[in-house]
Amino acid sequence: MDGAEASPEAARLVNVEGTRNVVALGAPVVYYSTDYVFDGSKREPYVESDGPRPLSVYGQTKLDGEREVGEGWIVRSSWLFGCTGHNFVRTMLQLGERQDEVAVVADQVGCPTYAGHLAEATKELLGLPQGVWHVAADGECTWAEFARAIFDEAGLACRVREITTEELGRPAPRPAYSVLRSEREEAPRLPHWREGLRACLARL
Repeated sequence: MDGAEASPEAARLVNVEGTRNVVALGAPVVYYSTDYVFDGSKREPYVESDGPRPLSVYGQTKLDGEREVGEGWIVRSSWLFGCTGHNFVRTMLQLGERQDEVAVVADQVGCPTYAGHLAEATKELLGLPQGVWHVAADGECTWAEFARAIFDEAGLACRVREITTEELGRPAPRPAYSVLRSEREEAPRLPHWREGLRACLARL
């Protein structure tokens, strides 16, 4: 997010030009997009027919990447985390083992989605019509609530001090509300985000 804001041309090369190059190969594409194509002003779950309005360079370049996809599935998901790489769960675990307290944003709401559950749902999507799909974990929470759940499930005594997005002071604007739901009856349904968290922690 913030790297895209600092280097918009690099973000465009990856998210737009990179997608265009993959599409040019001529095979159907699964393109993973983001809840950050929305501005968060709706205050109720975003569905596939809602018009995107990104606030950030990251969100805009992901949306532009969506528009490069001809044949394929555009999979919008939310607040992804997993057992590898840099993500919120792994960061909180590292901080929680070293600190008594962490400051976490409490005025953004989303649905943390376990990458393993998203991968399984993607297999289902391949048997469904191409187009835009919203696939995210059931339930919703703030980042602060998510952090508390991580510490609770991991048995860490670290406290969470709630702060605002403004206090955090990140360069890229984030939507205050970016919960995704599907209006398509056949869409895969993911487990609750807390089940995803438990599944992730079990593999760490």
